[in-house]
Amino acid sequence: MNTPGDSRSVNWLDVNNDGLVDCMITNGLSGGQNNMLYINAGAGNFTAVTGDPLVMDGKPSDGATWADTDNDGDLDCFVANWYNINNLFYANDGNGNFTQLTSGNFVNDGGYSETASWGDFNADGQVDLYVCNSAGTKQNFLYKNLGANTFSKITTGAMVTDAFESRSVNWTDLDLDGDLDLFIANESNGHENIYRNDGAGAFTKITAGPLVNNAGNTMSGSWADFDNDGDLDVFLANDQGSNLILQTNALFRNEGNFNFTKLVADTVSKTPGTSFSSAWSDVDNDGDLDLFVTNAFKQNTKLVNYFYLNNGNGGFTRVNNALTADSSWTYGCAFADYDNDGFEDLAVATCRFGGVDINDFLYHNNGNSNGWITIKLIGISSNKAAIGTKIRLKATINGSSVWQLREVSAQSAYCSQNDLRVHFGLGNATIIDSLKIEWPSGINQYSVSLSPNQFLSIVESATLTTSIKNESNRLGIKIFPNPSDRIFMIKNEEGFKPGDKIQIADIAGRVLTHLVIKESSSQYDLDFVKLGYSAGHYLLTIFSGSKSFTQKLILTHE
Repeated sequence: MNTPGDSRSVNWLDVNNDGLVDCMITNGLSGGQNNMLYINAGAGNFTAVTGDPLVMDGKPSDGATWADTDNDGDLDCFVANWYNINNLFYANDGNGNFTQLTSGNFVNDGGYSETASWGDFNADGQVDLYVCNSAGTKQNFLYKNLGANTFSKITTGAMVTDAFESRSVNWTDLDLDGDLDLFIANESNGHENIYRNDGAGAFTKITAGPLVNNAGNTMSGSWADFDNDGDLDVFLANDQGSNLILQTNALFRNEGNFNFTKLVADTVSKTPGTSFSSAWSDVDNDGDLDLFVTNAFKQNTKLVNYFYLNNGNGGFTRVNNALTADSSWTYGCAFADYDNDGFEDLAVATCRFGGVDINDFLYHNNGNSNGWITIKLIGISSNKAAIGTKIRLKATINGSSVWQLREVSAQSAYCSQNDLRVHFGLGNATIIDSLKIEWPSGINQYSVSLSPNQFLSIVESATLTTSIKNESNRLGIKIFPNPSDRIFMIKNEEGFKPGDKIQIADIAGRVLTHLVIKESSSQYDLDFVKLGYSAGHYLLTIFSGSKSFTQKLILTHE
């Protein structure tokens, strides 16, 4: 990556489906500058693409976001431009060659766009597009995917009528209810925005809580389960802005139901910076997520970046290593295992400094003895690139049972997109006890007893595996009556404990309801009429510690 540029976005993706991730870097020079695409040739070598429309734009580009927008099996690209220049879209022919589409409002709404992200907000199997704007009307754009790369612009609702200086967008399931909510990071001391997805295309703006009342010059939000408690937390990157006052970044822990706690004592939140972007990855493959943060634009002074190693107890240690040795102005950053050795590498975009374009940074992870697994997901009922899918993995690491969570995202932070393949560090685990895939369609898939240190490709299927049922037989569960016209009484010989979970799905495996046990008991009565269900067949799954139980229920009432 030795082509200098006024670089902004870093996106890792496999454009030609050869199993090697390629790298796109956008350039945002005010007068316009071509973007760059590097094809992974293997053995740590890359070849710069020339002559393709994707790298001949000559526009002032900021963020980019990739997904399979037409579900034809390859990844397509949207590029956000600033200076009131129309945005760009490129359709992939499957071999990594691109055609620029110039018709449609999503490429003819000239704005001051910072970045964008694909996410299927209505779970119809087609990824939709949200675009952030920071000037002009300051209103952001939302486009509903109608199929075949045609889009309808949504013009009503707070998420498109609010006017902030918006820098970054994340589609993420904040409340774990199975649909994608919308998070927007705003600069110029604007509060962040959360729009809760209520289904059927409806959103509610969340206005209570510290996360949406923490005004700062926020450039970026980056979501990940850093404390392995099963939900997604967020890091906010803050810049000093035009007031030239050094700000600290922010880390918020998800407490559930859109409640967040700001963590002020950890070094991540106490480090002042002029930060723009960030990326989460388990760099040392020890079973928890580490954090990299970029810095730029401080009074003609080159800056170093930050790297925080996860301590495994909810806290971090700031580490100085090769990732923090280079001083420059840096913008987007993203992780991917570009040489397929099981350890995540890092690319960082560098901005023009002192009127001179600078080479971007690429860091190779030299690894250690810890285990790993990397999973490529292929949607069928869900969108083909599996955007919005959550994967939960359980393994015994250093003698403790650890659940980890990942969510597939088309924008991991401002001007950043990590590899769409899902990577887990496994430490000294010798076996993966359980793997659960929660698809946007509502289908769940399970597997048990997987070996570490491998690449997997998993296709969405409505068939529940029997292995989870075999494992679940260790629970002493009895359900009666079954069939029932209303109430199913669930007896648990081992006893229910607070925090045990009950999941109800339709017969295809699409999750309908999540319930959490509040008190210890030996019996739980499940009233299907009160829950609003009509007669039919359902799948009940009970999760208790490391055990689970699945059984078909038949509801007979009319």
